[in-house]
Amino acid sequence: MRAIGIILAGGNSKKMRELTHKRAVAAMPVAGSYRCIDFALSNMSNSHVQKVAVLTQYNSRSLHEHLNSSKWWDFGRKQGGLFVFTPTITAENSDWYRGTADAIYQNLDFLRRSHEPYVIITSGDAVYKLDYNKVLEYHIAKKADITVVCKDLEPGEDASRFGTIKMDETMRIDQFEEKPIVAKSNTISTGIYVIRRRLLMELIESCAEDGRHDFVNDILIRYKNQKRIYGYKMKDYWSNIATVDAYYKTNMDFLKADVRHYFFKQHPDIYSKVNDLPPAKYNPGAVVKNSLVSSGCIINGTVENSIIFSKSFIGNNCVIKNSIILNDVYLGDNAYIENCIVESRDTIRANARHVGENGVKVVVEKNERYSL
Repeated sequence: MRAIGIILAGGNSKKMRELTHKRAVAAMPVAGSYRCIDFALSNMSNSHVQKVAVLTQYNSRSLHEHLNSSKWWDFGRKQGGLFVFTPTITAENSDWYRGTADAIYQNLDFLRRSHEPYVIITSGDAVYKLDYNKVLEYHIAKKADITVVCKDLEPGEDASRFGTIKMDETMRIDQFEEKPIVAKSNTISTGIYVIRRRLLMELIESCAEDGRHDFVNDILIRYKNQKRIYGYKMKDYWSNIATVDAYYKTNMDFLKADVRHYFFKQHPDIYSKVNDLPPAKYNPGAVVKNSLVSSGCIINGTVENSIIFSKSFIGNNCVIKNSIILNDVYLGDNAYIENCIVESRDTIRANARHVGENGVKVVVEKNERYSL
């Protein structure tokens, strides 16, 4: 592959509410056994991108722990590999990343020391499978300066939280609005870009000189008439998890047989860090319907249309419906959970009741289970 990869995983989404108080969006658990960043890393590996940089910043400890070994995504190699970059205080600079363009600018040495002619930039907060080779071939065939991977939303879906684009008959982008109040198009940018390495360095340095820090507003939108920017439409599954409702919906999609088959049974695979845990244990009286239950769980109650992440304990006579239980949660006897996301390492006391009446409820119990 004639490209290096950059995964932007430093952002904080306030629309995730309490879920991002102790982790970055890219570290959010997905589908029982994965973290969101696994999808971008697996796509890089499956596309034979041998050198990948992950740019982290906000609440990055959980993400760094997940990325502590690159072997899970086949990046343990002599040439190339997986690089994790955080904001660094230097003689010239003492700022945090002030935007996506600034994050790349502060790590410009990574681009200077590489020799591959192209760069694939993607975010770490989306769930999808994509062969970047096909996007690169399209980019070269179009003689494009920048290629933006885009997708048509289903009718009724809210496009206003994304960048919306319009293209002419040649697929060249002639309109680009970032998070418009009223979306004029249902074609959105997925946050995946292909660009020539030297051009990226020029544009990023030009942004820095002008005091501009955002890749979308200060490069894509600003240069859309000066540079040849084309759209590449992807038709397969893609979902961004950067709001509570979107995160909930994305996880619930994995309860559909076709989505599970696409990600778990179809080549290429999605890889993740593997934990050594025993298989889930279902004690007498346990009832589980249409749910994903991860390794290390012990189930005593009823679970319907839910996702239970690893090392969770479900007590006697518990009822869980249409909910997501994150890692290492203890549910006491007779607890009732419906339309909720229960934060990891929570202890839900016996006889507790949590129901999401108006949308999804995020349950965070402050407890002393892990105090010294």
